[in-house]
Amino acid sequence: MNTEISSDDPPDSKKRGKQTGNTLGPVINLEDHVKPDWWRGIFNHLYLKTDGDLVDDPGITGQEIDLVVRTLKLAPGGQVLDLCCGQGRHTLELVRRGYDAEGLDRSHYLIQKARSTAKREGLKVRFREGDARHLPYRPDTFDTVLLLGNSFGYFDSAQEDLQVLQEIRRVLKPWGRLFIDVADGEYQKEHFQPRSWEWIDRNLFVCRERSLSVDGQRLISREVITHVEKGVIADQFYAERLYTQKALRHLLEQAGFTRIEFHGAATPESRRNQDLGLMERRFIVTGQVKKDWAPVKVRGAKPIRHVTVLLGDPSKPDHLKPACIFDEDDFYTIDRMKAALRELKGYRFTFLQRHDTLIQDLMRLKGRIDYILNLCDEGFNNDPGKELHVAALLEMLGIPYTGAGPQSLAFCYDKSLVRGIAQEMGIPVPDALFIPSGDRVYDISARFPVLVKPNSGDSSFGITQKSIAYSVEELSGVISSMRQTLGYGKSLLVEEFLIGKDISVGIIGNPPGSCTVLPIIEEDYSALPPGLPRICGYEAKWIPESPYWKITSKPADLPEETEKLVVRCCIALFERLECRDYCRFDWRLDADGQPKLLEVNPNPGWCWDGHLAKMAKAAGFSYSDMLRMILKASEERMGLDQEGGVSSPVPPQEESREEPAPIREPEASHSRQEEQTAGEDIGETA
Repeated sequence: MNTEISSDDPPDSKKRGKQTGNTLGPVINLEDHVKPDWWRGIFNHLYLKTDGDLVDDPGITGQEIDLVVRTLKLAPGGQVLDLCCGQGRHTLELVRRGYDAEGLDRSHYLIQKARSTAKREGLKVRFREGDARHLPYRPDTFDTVLLLGNSFGYFDSAQEDLQVLQEIRRVLKPWGRLFIDVADGEYQKEHFQPRSWEWIDRNLFVCRERSLSVDGQRLISREVITHVEKGVIADQFYAERLYTQKALRHLLEQAGFTRIEFHGAATPESRRNQDLGLMERRFIVTGQVKKDWAPVKVRGAKPIRHVTVLLGDPSKPDHLKPACIFDEDDFYTIDRMKAALRELKGYRFTFLQRHDTLIQDLMRLKGRIDYILNLCDEGFNNDPGKELHVAALLEMLGIPYTGAGPQSLAFCYDKSLVRGIAQEMGIPVPDALFIPSGDRVYDISARFPVLVKPNSGDSSFGITQKSIAYSVEELSGVISSMRQTLGYGKSLLVEEFLIGKDISVGIIGNPPGSCTVLPIIEEDYSALPPGLPRICGYEAKWIPESPYWKITSKPADLPEETEKLVVRCCIALFERLECRDYCRFDWRLDADGQPKLLEVNPNPGWCWDGHLAKMAKAAGFSYSDMLRMILKASEERMGLDQEGGVSSPVPPQEESREEPAPIREPEASHSRQEEQTAGEDIGETA
């Protein structure tokens, strides 16, 4: 038995239903002597001698934390709650390893032991006393909750155990994980020892009796601890619920956990010939929380800005995605975005993503919000060709919004059109041939190899390793295959395939006024197997099983003159194409190291692991910082004052005309179809 609720004072014999100095003698029915709250006083200094010592060993603790880290792929940085932490051995080990962990337990005695150890080792860690059924934490506090050492199933009813799990779900963040180490109930029912005794040390020995409860769901134990000189010093009864894997899965599902997985058995290495009791055989179970962020209520403070975030519709098909639906990764990305927005002070964010009622919802919002954060890069009804329609709708309704307008989105959706504008401006582009929709006759003048890609599109759709042609014959096959995949109604672009560095430039702000040019990044193809073309296409973004999934990004190593040229061209294109607030530009160097423009991406991917976020990270900005910068750039462009009202635009003569310099790198998929409307609120901060 390993438990975590105690009293520092000697147990009161009358309250405990036992006598001090002797025993109750023979007991016919152990269950009759178990108090509903037996756990309140049993976990004291005697517990550490008779049961806690079984695993209170640095080697065992280290192995158990290794198992937690390995199973959950636990990375430093997240917040971990060690629930029913006892004397804090797991919490302290996590903190020693650099994790942000804290512990909670009902036992005053064990919590004081934990605090003393932390103080002695100079560890900054918080230990709190509390009831697992009523956790003293706000919703969405922890990334991970641990229930280790068979610390589940002490309460008088399974309903109270369910209450514990529901509380854990409440305090876990969306996508948070639960790790439980609990006795294998099915094994225990068949293999428990009815009677045992053992010497604890030279002065103490303990005798135990065990039996199943009448309903067969709990193991009842009696423990008589005897001192060789003082006689019987404790005669105590306790009971623990025996969960089978099937029963525990059902309880976790009732509590709202998903992705429930069992990870085999765990048995401690005993330091002596001990009665292992319920610790003899346990199993590991993990679960995940998929939920919305809880609203944050702030009393006496009015949010400065009310911003509605407009997203794609997860209830509708999305044909750019491999399974044509919003999957677990999409929902995880949305939740990461919500978490980042919650960190921004001075905002209240609501979310709108039901496209069937989009027009009506927007009409109701008009005049009630400051503006729209337009993150609907999927397009209206998840049609990428209708991304500009969302912006046009906001224009017609007169609702301010972030990002590019419909004209800019229309320009940049047509890659051939962007090429023509760039050439007109003297900006270098690869040699290319435009093939109109349905056209079967074409004159190839570009040098091989060439890359064939849709002239319009998003998310690298249609661009794979099979898009490269090294001869006229191969080109004919690639075009034919692409026509069959995309349809004959799509125009294509046959483009010189460049083999130099693959780079991206990000701008947040609105040149020629204030803006930030983020550090340029390049694709790192070093992990790609030899023989595969070096492209960052659809497979790299959407197919985890593909070798292209190994592509990463790193700060670009460019000559100063090349970097200046690229930045200057990007700023000029930003203005010419009427981009707003933020934009990403994709370039590639040729064999001689000369940069050539590939694409311009207004309203580029806003996700936490996208290229824009990677560039922001290289500049020392967090994901929240990046989103804040986009919001502030939009507010400055809209002429919003600091109190949330509309102010007069800055006079042209007061605008900064200085060309911004690039920032240097500093040292150093689920089935949930939950829909949110504009009235649903995840964050409200003063």
